[in-house]
Amino acid sequence: MLQTSLIKTVNAVSFGEKLVGSDQFLSLFKEGMDLVGDAAAYLDGAGREEASALPRPAALAYAVESMRLTTRLMQIASWLLLQRAVNEGELTRAEASSEKRRIHLSRQDAVSTEDLLSELPRRLCELVEMSLRVQARIRHLDGLIYRSETVQALALTPSPVEGQIALLRAAFPNETL
Repeated sequence: MLQTSLIKTVNAVSFGEKLVGSDQFLSLFKEGMDLVGDAAAYLDGAGREEASALPRPAALAYAVESMRLTTRLMQIASWLLLQRAVNEGELTRAEASSEKRRIHLSRQDAVSTEDLLSELPRRLCELVEMSLRVQARIRHLDGLIYRSETVQALALTPSPVEGQIALLRAAFPNETL
């Protein structure tokens, strides 16, 4: 009975892997990469001008939030590009798993207080919110893909109890165990 459940787990189709190969992933990929481009354009253009007009505490909050936004977006872009490479056959899922260790998708809320956030330019706040939503979707998808790999790896690992039972059966072949 245990072997049957292990076989079902190992042969299970990963919803996450199917989703990464779908039109929904292409939409997420486009959204994420467009967001990276929009944020870069804003931070290098209008964002610089808006930041220079802020009072000192708000300017510091702007610097912190824009740095966190940039870091978050780079992690998002790295993950999306890695999954696309798997979809296009440039990497295997195992190679992607190894590379994925360098990508940190930890949840990052804004660290500034509500008062300081209210003083920040509206466009920066919008970009931060959009990046948090895309990151949450990617973290969910990442869990679907890579959590199932962990379950499969555990299912393929022989149970130490099964090994002991096999030794007992070999030692006592005429006994029912």
